[in-house]
Amino acid sequence: MSDILNNYFGIHQDALRLRAMRAQVITENLVNADTPKYKARDIDFQQVLSAAQQQMSDADTLVTTQANHIKPGSFEMATQELAYRNPYQSSLDGNTVDAEVEKTEFARNALEYQVSLKFLDGKIRTLLMALRGE
Repeated sequence: MSDILNNYFGIHQDALRLRAMRAQVITENLVNADTPKYKARDIDFQQVLSAAQQQMSDADTLVTTQANHIKPGSFEMATQELAYRNPYQSSLDGNTVDAEVEKTEFARNALEYQVSLKFLDGKIRTLLMALRGE
């Protein structure tokens, strides 16, 4: 049953987790805007999403033969995916955080998080309507 739901929702539940992680990283950047030598970091959402889609397609062809093998289709979003943001203007203290860029990225990420929630809400409503026979 869980496989059916995972296929129905696709990677959208993982996308929500990734968006939440990205919000946390951007918040850390904003908090450290005045910290000397702090380097702004971010998550490349498209790269991680592409890797997740590749992993999901590989799950159909890979087979584990021992219990110690990594299960195909498991989507691990690790903090290794963090990349350093290139600054538009360097500061004298070596800090690469641009507060305006971070605020813009945070707002964009929050909007995309809400869009993902709306999409999942629609999927859940459709599923509930089907279960009720409407």
